[in-house]
Order: sequence, then C-alpha cells, then structure tokens
Amino acid sequence: MEKRIMEKLGVETSLLGFGCMRFPVTAEGKIDEPLAEQMMQKAMEAGVNYFDTAYPYHNQESETFVGRVLSKYDRNSFYLATKLPCWKIEKLEDVDTVFQEQLEKLRTDYIDFYLIHALNKERFDLMVKIGVIQRLEELKAEGKIRYLGFSFHDKYEVFKEILCYRDWDFCQIQLNYMDVNEQAGMKGYYLTEEKKVPLVIMEPVKGGSLATFADDIKAKFHSLGSERSIASYALRWVGSLPNVKVVLSGMSDMEQVEDNLRTFEAFQPLSEQEHKVIEEVVDLIHSRVKSGCTACRYCMPCPAGVDIPGNFKVWNTYHMYQKYSMVRHHWENGLGEEKQAKNCVKCGKCEAVCPQKLHIREDLARVQEDLDKKEFIL
Repeated sequence: MEKRIMEKLGVETSLLGFGCMRFPVTAEGKIDEPLAEQMMQKAMEAGVNYFDTAYPYHNQESETFVGRVLSKYDRNSFYLATKLPCWKIEKLEDVDTVFQEQLEKLRTDYIDFYLIHALNKERFDLMVKIGVIQRLEELKAEGKIRYLGFSFHDKYEVFKEILCYRDWDFCQIQLNYMDVNEQAGMKGYYLTEEKKVPLVIMEPVKGGSLATFADDIKAKFHSLGSERSIASYALRWVGSLPNVKVVLSGMSDMEQVEDNLRTFEAFQPLSEQEHKVIEEVVDLIHSRVKSGCTACRYCMPCPAGVDIPGNFKVWNTYHMYQKYSMVRHHWENGLGEEKQAKNCVKCGKCEAVCPQKLHIREDLARVQEDLDKKEFIL
C-alpha cells in the first residue's frame, strides 16, 4: 500500500483513505453492516490506515458503525478522522456536547484528525465569533484531538482566508481533474504547498461521475492499452500531486474496494501520455456545454419563478457527463416543478439584461425538452 508522510506532523498515512459516507445499504436504507465491515477489513488488511467519517453520514449512523468496527483493532494501527458539524453549533458549549457524543459513538478517547466540517465564509465567520477554533485548540492541548483541520466548500478567496487564519495541521478540499477551477481548486492546492499544510482530497472521482462515461470517452482511456479501470485514472491524477497525503474514496461495494486496492498497492503516478489523454477527455466534456451562462444572476429574479442559472447548470452538467443520474436530484427536487424551465412565459425581461446576450427563452425551451426526454440514463 502506497504511504505518504505528512512531514509537518511526522505521521505516515496510506495514500488511499476509506471514506465512510457511501457504505452499501439495505433495502431499508440502513448500512449493510456485514458487507461494510468486510470491506473495511479488506482495506485494513491491505494497509489502509486512514478512515474518514462525520457526524451526519448515513443519517448519523456512520460514526457509531465505524466506532464498533474499529474497536476490534489496535487503536494505534489506524488513524480516525471525523468532523465537527458546525451547523449544529450555536453557542460555545455545543462544541463539547457534540464532541463528547462523537467520542462515545466512535468508542475512543481521542480523534486523530478532527475537521471543522464543510467550512464556507458564513460558517467560518461564525466559528471565529463564537470561539470554536480556540476551544478546539484547547481540546487538542488536552490530547483529545491530535491534529486539527477543516474541510472546505466555497470560493478560493475564502479558502485563502481560512488557510492563512492559523497554522492548521492539515486540511481537506474537493479536487479532481474536472474541478481544477472549482472551489479551492488547483490554486488552493498550490497554496497548501506554499504553506506546507498536508492535504486530504475528497471527491477525487466526482461522486462517481469520473468512473463511467459514454463510449467515445471510454475509447480514449482504452487507447492507453491498459486494463486499469476508468476510475483509477481519476484517483491517480490526484495521487500524483506530491502534497496530497490522503485520497478519500467513498466505496460502496467490494468491487470498488478491490479496484482501489489494485490502484494504490502498486501506485504509479500518471505518465505523460496518460496526462495527455485526460486533457483530451476534459476538453471533450467541456465541448458539450450547451449554455454560456456564467451564473451572474443579472436575469434574476424571474417574474415566472424560473431559476434561470439553475436550469442552465443542470442542462450543462447533463450533457457534459451524459448521465441523468448526475442531475436527477437537482432537477427533480432542487428546482422542482416551480423553478423548472417549463414555467417560462417568454416575457424577455431576462434577455434584456443578460451581459452574455444569451437566447435565454429559446434555450430554456431546449432545457425542458432535453430533461423531459431523459435520453442519457447512465
């Protein structure tokens, strides 16, 4: 198993980290505990030593399950990561209440890697105001937290503000070859190198969307003449970055565990040819963008209640990845009947103010037609 040393902390972690938010589930939606435990055992026996869970995962059942499974192993044989659900913190006392609950669920006296969960500008400002970070530093001094970090979902400018706020032990960002300019992105990666902050990566396969493609993209990967899975290229793209110390994978079945173990047991950074093919794949996916909407929102609010940028985002994603499954939730629930394109009354108010001079009314009709067809069901 490929290992990486976090020089700043003096610890060695497996490059593959087991993400505990996508365990297999039963028909009732509960964690399939026998299978999930077998998966964790398989990973542990192969040398995976980093297990990442969080308070809300699997309807708040992940921590309890992970704690039960890991309690069977020597506590010094693995690193346990979990996260403070900052949306539950309204006053400073809530930190201790939640943290103690997590210790009990996880059956441990300390957390190795403790993160403030899903920080954005609003949540970070609130955590600073309440004094949460100072309290976590005190818990670290007491030995209940070994390493303190944060996970992040916002713009690069916010990431820079948070990363430079204090001397963090580590941090966690979303990064994959399609998201180099999203959220912290590659600019954020280079900043962690500059600040010498070890990096944990989430969503390296973009929620599974970089594991299955239409035939034209599959052909590009197959042209490399390798028997590697398509998902493995996404994992190796991230793992080829030297300041990436852990690549989290939320594995949902034993096949995914075995495939990931093959990737990381004899890890090989991407070759120049493989990088070139991935660049071609990225260009091809981007070429499928249907709307040039920049989400500036000059067109909003729409008199008919249509979320115009939201519709175009769904439309672009649908065609880029050619998978209805990738947009189903946003289309059917996030937008729903009230905000979908079909409610456009063609008043033209949006087009009069659009800086991109888009044909919004015409494009909204195409959005509805395409999504109603559900042509790409992959």
